[in-house]
Amino acid sequence: MSNPFKSEGRFVQKIEATPLVEVRLEPGGAGIWCKLEFLNPSGSTKDRIARYMVEKAWRDGRIKEGGTVVEASSGSTSIALAMTCAQMGLKFIAVMPEGVSRERQLTIRAYGGRVVLVAGEEGIHGALRKAEELAGETGALYTRQFENPDNAEAHRVWTGQEILRQIPGGTVDGIVSGVGTGGTIVGLHSAFSEAGCEVTPFAARPVRGSALQELECCSFSPCVPGVVEESVSKLYSEAKLDGLVELDISDDLVFDTARKLIRQGFPVGPSSGLNYAAALEAQNKLGPDARVVTVLPDRMERYFSTELFGPLNGES
Repeated sequence: MSNPFKSEGRFVQKIEATPLVEVRLEPGGAGIWCKLEFLNPSGSTKDRIARYMVEKAWRDGRIKEGGTVVEASSGSTSIALAMTCAQMGLKFIAVMPEGVSRERQLTIRAYGGRVVLVAGEEGIHGALRKAEELAGETGALYTRQFENPDNAEAHRVWTGQEILRQIPGGTVDGIVSGVGTGGTIVGLHSAFSEAGCEVTPFAARPVRGSALQELECCSFSPCVPGVVEESVSKLYSEAKLDGLVELDISDDLVFDTARKLIRQGFPVGPSSGLNYAAALEAQNKLGPDARVVTVLPDRMERYFSTELFGPLNGES
């Protein structure tokens, strides 16, 4: 079997360590340690899991050059897999619900990937069913990001180790993440716990309603791309993280926080607003001296036509 990383003329981008920086949105406010994952080659933290899952499948003989990978994803994982497959000489099929931004669809197609859309009302569950069907019909490698342990493992052995080397004192007290696949929070919690940190995991959940009307924030908001209801992710639901705290963050606050991050020079998407806003709540719970870490997962360019940029598009 040929090695796609040594094939003549083939380019495979190395994924370097991303910076970990202390970010304060308000003068004198709490500083949150943010992993700048939007600086990865395709623009998101999903580069790590895409490369890890596909390389592992290659080494195990589950796919070879010219083969096909399929995944159900609303955006960032599909973009990362499309880039990985382009570099490794593989075909890629992304299954997505209707309504995902055109920017994300075009990016996948630009890498040579195929986009299959399911009815918007079917959501991620419909995309999962369709991906299973396509994998069965074509014999493709279905990476199964929501249940594949290699997803969390990528963050345990890779992202987590970077953070432990970068953070002052090598200690983390709190880890905050929205739950998409669940791989980030599960993998990082494992890495920090194994290193001897007494770390509290915080799962951030976007909910509908105004930041000023918290009593109305009672239902999951689908307005934050890449974040799904926790029941979708087997990685998350089966991990049973010790000391887990779930934080509800209004979608109004999510977008407001993301826009503040952008105005400070961080070109991020909505999930970064969710993570940062939740990290501030985690800091309040753990105390001012706690080292709270979160991830800024992806770049803003894939959201130009979404609610995040509504004010600039004249939509609101």
